[in-house]
Amino acid sequence: MSAVKPLQIDIVSDVVCPWCYIGKKRIEDALALAPEIPVEVHWRPFFLNPWIPREGISRDSYLETKFGSVEAYKGIAQRVVAAAGEEGLSYRPETVKRQPNTIDCHRLILWADASGKSAAVKQRLMELYFRDGGDLTLSETLVQAAADVGLDAEDIRRRLATDEDVERISADAKEASDKGISGVPTYVFAGKYAVSGAQPADQLARAIRQVSAEVNAVAAE
Repeated sequence: MSAVKPLQIDIVSDVVCPWCYIGKKRIEDALALAPEIPVEVHWRPFFLNPWIPREGISRDSYLETKFGSVEAYKGIAQRVVAAAGEEGLSYRPETVKRQPNTIDCHRLILWADASGKSAAVKQRLMELYFRDGGDLTLSETLVQAAADVGLDAEDIRRRLATDEDVERISADAKEASDKGISGVPTYVFAGKYAVSGAQPADQLARAIRQVSAEVNAVAAE
């Protein structure tokens, strides 16, 4: 009998997307609900706000541009803050002072993959941003996140100062958009089944089981 083939899960998301923060917790909970399914998870880049310059902009300016006013976002934020809290996560919108361009965050996540630490780096970046109001436009914030999960801080600092993988991340994000992904998080199972939005863990676990069974049934034919 052949071994069960690991299910590839590509998670398209951005570190400054609060529903991606919530969705990361939910997919991890889903994997815990389906421990019998071997999986291979890949974090894929997406630019929630591709118009933001590399140096970032003030949070107030961002909220005014995207939502019309700072006040307008407060009503929206309450629902997201509550949803995050239900997952045991902390989102404190009032602590965020700067809205970053996330290409460097995605580069860091890509580099962490070589050590199997991409999920840990992504989690740390999201905690710094949503919980602590960390400025992700600063390379030192990214270096600290890398160090916090056990990566070589000096190596990351050196690589961030170059254009290494800028084109690759940009191309990967464009590919997601070209495939019609406009809302994140989007979970792509086995390269062909996409689930959009931070769905509840039990629904994601059901999808994981169904797609895994289908993939392995086809492989067995």
